[in-house]
Amino acid sequence: MSWGAHAPGMAPMPGWQVPGLQAPGVQAPGMTPPSVPRQPTAGSAATRSGAFTPEAARQDIPVLQRPVNGRPVVWLDNGATTQKPRQVIETLAAYYATANSNIHRGAHTLAREATEMYEGGRAAVAGFLGAPSPDTIVFTRGTTEAVNLVAQSWGRANLGPGDEILVSTLEHHSNIVPWQMIAKERRARVVPIPLLPDGSIDQDAYADLLSFRTQLVAISHASNVLGTVPPVKEMTALAHRYNAKVLVDGAQAVAHFPVDVQDLDSDFYVFSGHKLYAPTGIGAMYGKPEVLAAMPPWQGGGNMIDQVEFGRVTYAPVPHCFEAGTGHISGVVGLKAAIDWLTSFGREAVAAYETALLGHAQQALAAVPGLTVLGSAAEKIAVLTFTLAGQDPMTVARRLDQDGIAVRAGHHCAQPSLRHYGLEAATRASLALYNTAEEVDQLAAALTQMQAQAAV
Repeated sequence: MSWGAHAPGMAPMPGWQVPGLQAPGVQAPGMTPPSVPRQPTAGSAATRSGAFTPEAARQDIPVLQRPVNGRPVVWLDNGATTQKPRQVIETLAAYYATANSNIHRGAHTLAREATEMYEGGRAAVAGFLGAPSPDTIVFTRGTTEAVNLVAQSWGRANLGPGDEILVSTLEHHSNIVPWQMIAKERRARVVPIPLLPDGSIDQDAYADLLSFRTQLVAISHASNVLGTVPPVKEMTALAHRYNAKVLVDGAQAVAHFPVDVQDLDSDFYVFSGHKLYAPTGIGAMYGKPEVLAAMPPWQGGGNMIDQVEFGRVTYAPVPHCFEAGTGHISGVVGLKAAIDWLTSFGREAVAAYETALLGHAQQALAAVPGLTVLGSAAEKIAVLTFTLAGQDPMTVARRLDQDGIAVRAGHHCAQPSLRHYGLEAATRASLALYNTAEEVDQLAAALTQMQAQAAV
């Protein structure tokens, strides 16, 4: 494809301008880090005027203009991955067209510019999470790698025989399996925190399970199956009474409501970019400065070292000692663009809209014969996982696809959550800021028709 070409039915991209390319003040490792941008600057994408509307967001998402099976696509699979705004797509293309280089050690112009963009992305993530410094942010491939990093670095250094890791039954497999692996190696054990019938974490059981054997608590900030938002701040405070560390999986949370890691007081907070309107293969881990400083590197190689001799090696300072090899530079560039795009709408306004849309969806699906939504916790994000009487979840998803409606079916990499309800599979519709009440009504109408046809 030539630089000026574009996909059928899509508008061409405007000129190749890299946002933040000339951003001053971002330095290589060992030099003064950039300040954390807590508020949007004048002239940025965050200066949109007027109240948030889903239509404003939809205008920025090219794939929503694509027909599927002859119908406009209805993307209700946001829990698996979000669609990308043109601002992210254009920024990625612009980076590769004008500033592609490896980072940190190059003396030439492109290396300096790429380093500025990469470290500027770190500062943007720190600001987005309310972290105290960019040095508390480690880039990873995503939530899964971030959890594995903590398990293999912090876990190997701190876990021993008889120690316990409390893991809620809400968790995605990526926040279960790494703990099982390191627990087996260190002769520790993983202890599940049970759920109540409504899909919330049983807080009485959690309090009873905590003890001075507890070394770490792993909890989701929002469930990818039930949508449950646990009281993470309160659970963290209780864990800290026992000197336990807390890791929060924010993969499903960061796109839906504001996060402040200092207010939560979590020791680790992890998320994936692709669930935040950013590219795949990029994510981040926040760690408290004193916790990161005491952790050994997980992987060895370039970029994470200070001096290498055959007799000894010294490592780069935090966070670079945890980022072996060439990082996903373009992914960081795209992640910053996604953060700029999302925050341009106002986080509180987006959260309020999604809460209202969830209420509409709950009412619409309640009218579908034989449909049961899993989980009714008072605090939840716009995720609706359901069963349809007499219908296989995968068949439901395939039938909806014929109408251009994309949902997810299966175990959602969260089998303990489903088994809490005696299920091995279910169908999930997960909403985002660009979804509309009309799309929800299309989903409900298609499911109702499906049931009517089955009854004939």
